[in-house]
Amino acid sequence: MAVNVATRGPRAAAEPPLRRLGHLLVRRRRLVLALSALLLVVAGVLAAGTVSRLSLARFEAPGSESDRAQAELVRRFGTGSPDLVFLVTPRSGTVDDPAAEAAGRALTDRIGRSDGVAESSSYWTRGRPATLRSRDGRHALIVVRVPGDADHVRARVLPALVPRIVGEQGPLQVRAGGGEEVFRETVPLARQDFVRAELVSFPLAFVLLWLYQRRVMAALAPILAGVLAMVVGLALLRGVLVFAEVSTFALNLTLAMGLGLGIDYCLFVVQRFREEVSAGRDRAAAVAGAVEHAGRTVLFSGLTVAASLAVLFALPFDFLRSFAFAGIAVVVGGLFAAMIVLPAVLASAGGAMLPGPGRPGRGGAETRGAGFWHGLAVRVMRRPVVSGGLAAALLLVLASPFLGLRFGTADDRILPPEASSRQTQEVIRQTFPAEETDAIQIVSTGAARAADVSAYAMRLSRVPGVAQVDSAAGAHAAGRRVGDGDPARFRGPGAWLSVVPSAEALAGDPVRLVESVRAVPPPFEVLVGGYPAELADYRASVVDRLPLVLALMLGVTFAVLFLMTGSLVLPLKATLLNVLSLGVMFGAVVWIFQEGHLSGLLGFTPTGTLDPSIPILMLCVAYGLSMDYEVFLLSRIKEEYDRTGDTGQAVATGMQRGAPLITAAGGILALTFAAYATARVAFVQMLGVGMAVAVLADATVIRAVLVPSMMRLAGPLNWWPRGRATTSPR
Repeated sequence: MAVNVATRGPRAAAEPPLRRLGHLLVRRRRLVLALSALLLVVAGVLAAGTVSRLSLARFEAPGSESDRAQAELVRRFGTGSPDLVFLVTPRSGTVDDPAAEAAGRALTDRIGRSDGVAESSSYWTRGRPATLRSRDGRHALIVVRVPGDADHVRARVLPALVPRIVGEQGPLQVRAGGGEEVFRETVPLARQDFVRAELVSFPLAFVLLWLYQRRVMAALAPILAGVLAMVVGLALLRGVLVFAEVSTFALNLTLAMGLGLGIDYCLFVVQRFREEVSAGRDRAAAVAGAVEHAGRTVLFSGLTVAASLAVLFALPFDFLRSFAFAGIAVVVGGLFAAMIVLPAVLASAGGAMLPGPGRPGRGGAETRGAGFWHGLAVRVMRRPVVSGGLAAALLLVLASPFLGLRFGTADDRILPPEASSRQTQEVIRQTFPAEETDAIQIVSTGAARAADVSAYAMRLSRVPGVAQVDSAAGAHAAGRRVGDGDPARFRGPGAWLSVVPSAEALAGDPVRLVESVRAVPPPFEVLVGGYPAELADYRASVVDRLPLVLALMLGVTFAVLFLMTGSLVLPLKATLLNVLSLGVMFGAVVWIFQEGHLSGLLGFTPTGTLDPSIPILMLCVAYGLSMDYEVFLLSRIKEEYDRTGDTGQAVATGMQRGAPLITAAGGILALTFAAYATARVAFVQMLGVGMAVAVLADATVIRAVLVPSMMRLAGPLNWWPRGRATTSPR
């Protein structure tokens, strides 16, 4: 088909801006493609540099009590919470044998003199406390403090230190564990999981796209758009790194969202192009029409997804803000691919996107009043209360496990059983009476009398889940003094008490233990810190801000939909339906990852709680993608309503034209996310499975049944207050 570019004149000046953009892209298609290729090369170079500059992150709450306690410990006592542990096992005998003790002391001293290590102590150098010795005497612990940010500790110190220490050390066998080592192992495993899933997703998406589009070029274009969205997104993050830290996990979100958004946006533009061609328009007019109509929808969709992710900026955590930066950058990349590059491709090789001879293909102009989706919408709207009620009941049942949601903290069990740091932590959990590395640290903010310290330690030792309390007043357990401990370690201005939790308490609910310790009245002003308190404060900070996140997300997306439709009722309906979709997603996440159903099949270890960070990310991404499909469908329905003024006909025809694309795009995106179920890190599995469930529920039951039933019940109120817009013939 030849490209016939209309001459510019008064009528062209009166064209809508997006239609003028479409004509411009047709006229300058070769220049646009050349510049896009150059941009891709430049963006690729910038993206490659971005990956190496991404930061590691900790679950920290800046300014919290635990954060202030850590600073006070360093200032007053020159110490802090240990973050690395070495599990030492004699090859024969017990840890109390003279040969094991001599080797253990030498190893402790060697570790303490290593670069980056501030403190190193062990069972043998701290007076043989029971908390650092396994019950059977076969294992002992060396606890190490490595100060610095996560990048310094995990990317510089530990890679140099751990390989030199683990393995055989004379008569000892040594393994590494602790919080920093666990998360050091998590990052590369998660990255490998995402890359492996993408290697599965790309060919799978291509096959499914070919089955839907029936043309190789039409199947390849959305995938290439997804790649462009990823590359542009990473290149934009390079600019963000100038003024903010971005977590390395943002790379994973970029990979996951890039392909999905590229497919969604390109499918919508290509479908509209096919419809314009089927209506008898030449290629130039078809491209301009696709940019005008599909482009407007894609712009609103991108704005909705970006707005949903932008609410993460309301959280004072770099880890979660990183996902906002990454998500918005990928949306920009997806919009560029669909709104600029794809129209130029269609103008140059649009014939390759059209169904072959004798093939109606997908996305062509269907006869109004015909087709499966039209018939389904008509049947649903005949009995909207029954159809909608049954669909809503089904979704509420699927969402019901969400009522049992329990937030907790992440530990080594997010890793696969074969991970070395998890194996170390499993031995500690099963054979040690307590976990000294995860002690709750209490420091006074002023002076403290020795008698008060002793009485306070005794009261703390009675708290359920506390194995021992160490301080300058000695060691206390179960309400009595059990030994001298290492009083010299606790000497300094003020008081410092180390509350060592039992292994059972940490494996159960460490946040509740922190709350119980904080509930014990101190005889002087104190700050409570340590790793369990840091996790508890982080969780509390995230959970406390959930209402703000929800309010911002609902408010911003409501405003975007109002701008698109001119209705106050349709955004409210969309919000209710998307909340149902989120309920189904979280119901599945709780049922599977909290309660442990399907854990054998998926190969993860349930802990009975969920860390709040990933669910909050899933909330924003899933809500944005749900609104994505809502925008797609509403745009087709509103276009028909503006043309006919008949809500019932508009819904049925809009369903016939929009639902096949939404179902296909949703199915492809769900399968893409489902590929992450093969991951070895539980976080990645939860993200993949939860998002796949949300997309499937949204693209099928919600869009196919609940949307037409609710719009039928609302009738003319759907379009209040603006009502029907006038359309001009083209």
